[in-house]
Amino acid sequence: MSSIMEQYEQRAGASLAQAIDVAHLARQTLGDRTLEREVLELFRRQARILLFRFEALTNPAERSQIAHTLKGSARGIGANRVALAAEELERAANAGEPTGKALAEVAESIAEATSAIELRFGLDR
Repeated sequence: MSSIMEQYEQRAGASLAQAIDVAHLARQTLGDRTLEREVLELFRRQARILLFRFEALTNPAERSQIAHTLKGSARGIGANRVALAAEELERAANAGEPTGKALAEVAESIAEATSAIELRFGLDR
């Protein structure tokens, strides 16, 4: 029987693997776990900030730029669901279409990714 800590670590690893392509992340960070943690912490903070900035803006070009930045950041760490949602948000903003549905998907995917990061590294929210 495995210990509670081992079970926790397995769950944290599985949660991160679902939200982030860990193989891609390992390639981006050259397998350096310290760098991996730093990059994920930066993404976690930046994604939330960008989400709030997007919601505060009304100019479609500025909103598109925020979505584009989020998309690139997500791709960099392998947060593919976030990247796809941000890409749709960027497209909608560029087209001048309503962004509510795309924004909800972005928010949900960010919550999933940041929760997995927090669980993995025991970070405060």
